[in-house]
Amino acid sequence: MRTKQPGTLTGWAAALTPPGVRRTGGSGLDTFVERTASVATWANIDSRARALVLACTAHVLHDGYTDLLYVILPLWQREFGLTLAAVGLLRSLYTGAMATFQIPSAIAAERFGATRMLAIGTAFAAGCYLVAAGKATTYETLALALFAGGLGSSVQHPVSSNLVARAFSGAASRVALGTYNFSGDIGKIALPAAAAAMLVVLPWHSVLWIVGGIGLCVAVVIAALGPPASSESKPKITETQNAAPMFTIGFSSLLGIGAIDSAVRMGFLTFLPFVLTHRGATIATIGFALSLVFAGGAAGKFVCGYLGSRIGVLATVCLTEALTAVAIVGLLPLSLPFALALLPFLGIALNGTSSVLYGSVPEVVAKERRQRAFGVFYTAGVGAGAISPVASGAFSDAFGIPLLMTVLAGLALVTIPLAAVLSPRLRAAS
Repeated sequence: MRTKQPGTLTGWAAALTPPGVRRTGGSGLDTFVERTASVATWANIDSRARALVLACTAHVLHDGYTDLLYVILPLWQREFGLTLAAVGLLRSLYTGAMATFQIPSAIAAERFGATRMLAIGTAFAAGCYLVAAGKATTYETLALALFAGGLGSSVQHPVSSNLVARAFSGAASRVALGTYNFSGDIGKIALPAAAAAMLVVLPWHSVLWIVGGIGLCVAVVIAALGPPASSESKPKITETQNAAPMFTIGFSSLLGIGAIDSAVRMGFLTFLPFVLTHRGATIATIGFALSLVFAGGAAGKFVCGYLGSRIGVLATVCLTEALTAVAIVGLLPLSLPFALALLPFLGIALNGTSSVLYGSVPEVVAKERRQRAFGVFYTAGVGAGAISPVASGAFSDAFGIPLLMTVLAGLALVTIPLAAVLSPRLRAAS
């Protein structure tokens, strides 16, 4: 008896027929199965695309919200008469809440549904800016609003990445997660630049009303178009996962590099606007400058990812961290036009290391422990980034911003010995 081969519609229908479904061979039934399989296939594609689009949209918004603070903080400093340490504390309240509640948010998403938690988190983050716009009359109100915003943003990374990972598999999953990862850089570039442009003609209260309103609209879209909770599967922890070690020498070294790299990056970005202000930069220029750094950072993810595969993690980390140190120190004596010209290249080095480190986690952690390892790695990085602005602000109040930048440059170089410890573990794993 002749069998139908894939290559014809009927053949594909035969291949797609679920096991246990008896096909009688009639042309009418063939047509019915073909159409049913086609509809199911397109529905699946639509579901995957919807998950990716929603995750990327959330990533754009939340990363944009996080880095919008770099533009707004100098305005708040002048209006409320804040010290630099108080400015750093505001930044740290946001990132600290985001780091602290990331793992609890992921656990809550398993219980209440990823879509529901992502929508609620987005609404909280939007509410942060709405409260700051309408009720910010004291420093304490700002602090409370930013803490709530960080709490809302803590949901985004673990839940969005899980939505993408669940929707795609194999090579498609890597491509989808790469797309999701890059989408955050779009938010870092677009939202601060757009806010800076609006601040030229609008007061900061009005600008925050606008960006907060956009966030509420995104929360409604996520709630309406995200996959229902009934379609989400809960992860299972096996005995092997509980027994496999995670904090090996390789992973601990990787964790140390990531934490230091994040601390340097957050400390530098928080006080870069003040360096540029001393050069005569306006708010619009600061927004443009931050966009240059973030654009360089987006390019750095691709450049350093390629370098990591070609010359190895050790050489790439040494190169990017050394360039970061040189560029930070080199920025200090430059006039504003030359400083702006340097910023994209500084962004490549400043943000490039993180892509190499994130991609190295699977090489130093057993397969069954990788999901938890990624959570620990990200939490450590965000936590270090939360502490850094407070420490940097206090240091700047005592010794000045130029000396702070010099210390941050030296701290970047500390990662090189840790990379030397990490490199043999990567070779052994490969």
